Amino acid sequence: MTQALHPNSRRVAEALAAAGVSGAVQELPVAATTAAQAAAHLGVEIGAIANSLSFSADGEPVLVLTSGAHRVDTDRVAGLLGVSALRRAGPDLVRAATGQPIGGVAPVGHPRRLRTLVDTALAPHPVVWAAGGTPHTVFPTSYPELLRITEGTPADVA
Repeated sequence: MTQALHPNSRRVAEALAAAGVSGAVQELPVAATTAAQAAAHLGVEIGAIANSLSFSADGEPVLVLTSGAHRVDTDRVAGLLGVSALRRAGPDLVRAATGQPIGGVAPVGHPRRLRTLVDTALAPHPVVWAAGGTPHTVFPTSYPELLRITEGTPADVA
């Protein structure tokens, strides 16, 4: 099945398999570039969508996996990271850091490991859905598994 996937999604599927994740990358019939679109396509609560947001923290890329139900408080996250400035990353930095486009950034499958925060608001959801490397792909996981596969830090990011 991974052969028919876009190369970005294939890298994500390979990273998931290597990490022992049972949830497979799935293609959506149309692009879902927002948490609301993904939730509507999947028939789940928006809070169960792990939004992958890329930031520049004092010039270094950081990935924040946040519940689709709220926004990241950049001042709070800057404090958690111990940095003076946290800004949303532009398309060029996102692509350079993740190898994936905005709207489809997966938690894994990047050229190198990224410092990652995982929103504690995702924890109550038994199944969490994350992007699969393109705006057309997603995969199911759980909060504990998301922490494990990203080597992420649990954080209240809202």
